[in-house]
Amino acid sequence: MAEKSRGTALTIFALLFGLLAISNFAKPFHIFAGDGFVFMGVKQTGTPNAILGPLFGVLLLIYAYGIWTMRRYALPVAYIYTAWVIVNMVLFTLKNQAAQPTPPVFAIISIVIGVGIPLATAIILSRRSAELG
Repeated sequence: MAEKSRGTALTIFALLFGLLAISNFAKPFHIFAGDGFVFMGVKQTGTPNAILGPLFGVLLLIYAYGIWTMRRYALPVAYIYTAWVIVNMVLFTLKNQAAQPTPPVFAIISIVIGVGIPLATAIILSRRSAELG
C-alpha cells in the first residue's frame, strides 16, 4: 500500500497537536505560573488537573497520529475537537471576564490561533476525506 502524502499544512498541524499534547502532559507540574488545564471554562488545579491534563494529552497524541498517518478517525475527531475548543474558550471567557480582563489584541490572537488551527485542520481533512484510510 502506497503511503499517503499529508502535505505541508497537515504535517504542521499534526506537529502542533503533538506539541499541545506535551503541554497538556506538563500541566500537573506547573512549569509556568498559573498553569492548569482548562475544562469547561474552569482552570483546574490539584487532582482534576493531574488527571485531565494528561488524559487530554493522550487524546491529542492519538489525534496527531491520526493526522500524521492520514487515518479516517482523524476527521470526526477534528470536528469534535474544534467544537470543544470553541465551547471551552467561550465558557472560559464568560467565567473569567471580570477576574482577568484580556486586552482585545490578545483575545483576538487567542481566538484566531485557538479556533483557526483546529478549524483549518477539520476543513483540510474534510477536503481530503477520500484519501483517509
